[in-house]
Amino acid sequence: MNIQEDNEPYDDINITPMLDLAYVLLVIFIIMTTASVQGITVNLPKASSSPSLAKPQTKAITVTGDGTLYLDAYPVTLEQLESTLLQYKAANPQLPVVVKGDSSVQYQLVMDVLDLLGRLDITQVGLVTQKLVK
Repeated sequence: MNIQEDNEPYDDINITPMLDLAYVLLVIFIIMTTASVQGITVNLPKASSSPSLAKPQTKAITVTGDGTLYLDAYPVTLEQLESTLLQYKAANPQLPVVVKGDSSVQYQLVMDVLDLLGRLDITQVGLVTQKLVK
């Protein structure tokens, strides 16, 4: 029979109790730090009771599949689009515009809109597309 004596050293160390203690200390640390963060009390300024009337600065021009033009959500003709954009351009010289053209629309209609934007000297123009899904 091969019996180990009590005074022989062990070949391996059981680290499970040490890991348990480390996890408990980590949980206690997380709980204590999140509980102690209260924030700073500040007297915030009061805003006026009237709602903000600021409109978004970017204008969206949409050309649908049947050739209808929309400025934001309102249907317009090319002439109405020109006069309205002139008014917006007078109020904001750096007027940003995005153009959304339906994939089935004639290319000439989108080019007419882009030509109009060029004549009005609107240089911040974006073309909206969809991300290609593979």
